[in-house]
Amino acid sequence: MLDNVLVSAGRHNLTEVLALATQNSLGVELMSFAYPDILDNDFKGTIARLKTLIQDVSGPITLHGPFFDMSPGSVDERINTLVRHRFTQGLEAAAALGAKRMVVHANFLSSIRNDFYRIGWHGRNVRFWADFAEIARTFNVTICLENMWEFEPSILSQLLAEVNHSYFKCCLDVGHAYLFSDEKVTLNDWVTTLQPWLIHAHLNNNNGRIDEHHGFNYPKGALNYKKILPVLRGLANPPMMVLEMDKAEDMRDSLPYFERSPSPSSD
Repeated sequence: MLDNVLVSAGRHNLTEVLALATQNSLGVELMSFAYPDILDNDFKGTIARLKTLIQDVSGPITLHGPFFDMSPGSVDERINTLVRHRFTQGLEAAAALGAKRMVVHANFLSSIRNDFYRIGWHGRNVRFWADFAEIARTFNVTICLENMWEFEPSILSQLLAEVNHSYFKCCLDVGHAYLFSDEKVTLNDWVTTLQPWLIHAHLNNNNGRIDEHHGFNYPKGALNYKKILPVLRGLANPPMMVLEMDKAEDMRDSLPYFERSPSPSSD
């Protein structure tokens, strides 16, 4: 099975990334609707512009949803109301652009290491996501819950298992898993634990200390994608693989790591 590869298009590199996707028959993950100023000001205009710009993209379109200060399952219901509103805006944009997936962060506060917080966080998030997954169903957009600061995968797997909804799956961010996991937790632990819900992956390299978004061949990179990609590829249902990198050239340079059909531009 060939790898299903997407590239991440932010505000700063949109033109370059869309050109890269078109030239290489890749999908695109759009970042525009993660930003509050777009959600509050030029929401419909941004949808209209992007709809035109992505017309030549032959691969799948996905969306990175709002993440700045989002705290789903908060103890404060006013915050939950705001989060639902922001995520619903993301779903509206995704549906309008033909995106079938929206990635959002779990945002478990890993510095709080007591049972009181973890049990409470779990219960509140079960209620939040069981409700919101039904909203996602009405838009026909699947939520992909992404690990951020979580120090081990059962924080997410227990939530995903209890919500048990076809529109609530997960996104494994490999860089986050490497940076924020407890010392004895491996990438294989993350993949094995999340495998029943794992449909999406964010891929990039970092120096082992900071959440950088470099290419696979970054000279100071701590992650070896020649070993990582076969693990993801070896799953019964391999996830979509998103090159979530800051520079389009890093995405381009990382493409040879994948198993893909020859692109039209290489003929």
